Amino acid sequence: MDLKQLRTFRAVAELGSLSKAADRLRAAQPALSRHIKLLEHELRVELFVRNGRGMLLTSAGRMLLDRTTGLVRQIEQVRDDLQSASGKPSGRVILGLVPTVSAVFSGRFARRVITDFPDISLRIVESYGGHLVEWLHRGEMDLAITYGPAVDLHLQVQSIGREDIAVVGPPGSGLNKKKHVDLKWLVKQNLIVPSISHGLRALLEKAVAREKLSLNPLIEADSYRAQISLMEEGLGYTLLPPSAIRAELAAQRLEMAALVSPSISRELILASPIDHPTSIATTTISTLIMSEIEQLSKEGFWKIKMTV
Repeated sequence: MDLKQLRTFRAVAELGSLSKAADRLRAAQPALSRHIKLLEHELRVELFVRNGRGMLLTSAGRMLLDRTTGLVRQIEQVRDDLQSASGKPSGRVILGLVPTVSAVFSGRFARRVITDFPDISLRIVESYGGHLVEWLHRGEMDLAITYGPAVDLHLQVQSIGREDIAVVGPPGSGLNKKKHVDLKWLVKQNLIVPSISHGLRALLEKAVAREKLSLNPLIEADSYRAQISLMEEGLGYTLLPPSAIRAELAAQRLEMAALVSPSISRELILASPIDHPTSIATTTISTLIMSEIEQLSKEGFWKIKMTV
């Protein structure tokens, strides 16, 4: 096995297509096909099932992907660091963002990376916290902004700060006039909340239990975009950070009130793998993330109580 073969294998596995992998790697499709065939010949197993819809991993292919992804990333980072050491930071950085963070952060941050560090190739992956943590553990991702608590994550973690969670509802709900609502009022409403495995749901369940109340959601929706759509249809209320719905509030498509008695906030953390060195490009992006979040907070775009 060599690095070119493994990079080809990873690209085809992720994209499910030789042609798409050729576009990503900027290589000829026949050359990539040859890499895959040589790899299968050396390992004496079939790595893909070829069909009209593309290329699907076999069980052996899934095992190879799991075992080599972190290794290939580390080798790529060594190359990037050697190139960065004699000049500007360069290389590929994969950054994971939970959806509510991506909504306020990704566009502006990507623009700053392009402007300040044009030699760094940034890939942004949006997903929920559990997935991001898993990909960090497997070495498939370099950094992730997600929500705490950081206990038992077994990752290198830097606390960014805490973000308050607000009650959000449909237009005409009267939340804007109320300004504040308490938990007793909230649990009596039609609620649209994530499933029990979601971090925000866990925070809500704990708050409800402490107040000796009961929670009976009308709809469970793990998709942040789906929650917004359901509220715009007038189906109920949910809890979200205000920063994630700035556009909807400005367009009067949603209404919001602060949650009191008790209030709910969650910790925002920057996480990275603990079992391999951080590349120069990744360190650069990490520093830039903290700078950009601090700037967004100062400008009032993102209300975070920054960790001192």
